[in-house]
Amino acid sequence: MAEKAPLPAVRDGFELTAAQRSLPIALLRAREMVMERFRPMLNAHDVSEQQWRVLRVLRESGAIDATKLAERACVLAPSLTRMLRSLEGRGLIETRRDTEDRRRARVALTAQGDAFLRAASPQSAAIYAQLEAEVGAQRIARLLDELNDFMAALDQSQGPTKR
Repeated sequence: MAEKAPLPAVRDGFELTAAQRSLPIALLRAREMVMERFRPMLNAHDVSEQQWRVLRVLRESGAIDATKLAERACVLAPSLTRMLRSLEGRGLIETRRDTEDRRRARVALTAQGDAFLRAASPQSAAIYAQLEAEVGAQRIARLLDELNDFMAALDQSQGPTKR
């Protein structure tokens, strides 16, 4: 059986960028390469990537509204709800009703959660130091600055209707 010739490229103004130069794919690939370094540490501490982000945000922010927590930790609200139950069951966080708005939940890191982060942080810092040694601390800092500027520009371009 003869092989079929590839279809000719359609030029209709809606061509896709080559996958190698696609921004969403490049960002995903970079994320995966970085997270491959951290997953063994997370697994050793029996915590998911999302749970780690939630715990880190809570350590930085203190008690916070669950909606803001989901946004800052880049977690979808339904996933956060399940995650909070799990983290609360492990004694790492506590959830309370907001005293000013009883419809809202405020989430805080417990002393046990803080101890958990303190125990895991040296391993995380060592992994990060290895990344800096391989790629360069200044290069990582520039990349983070560029990504923050990029996100700010996208946020600004969406205007007030985004929120």
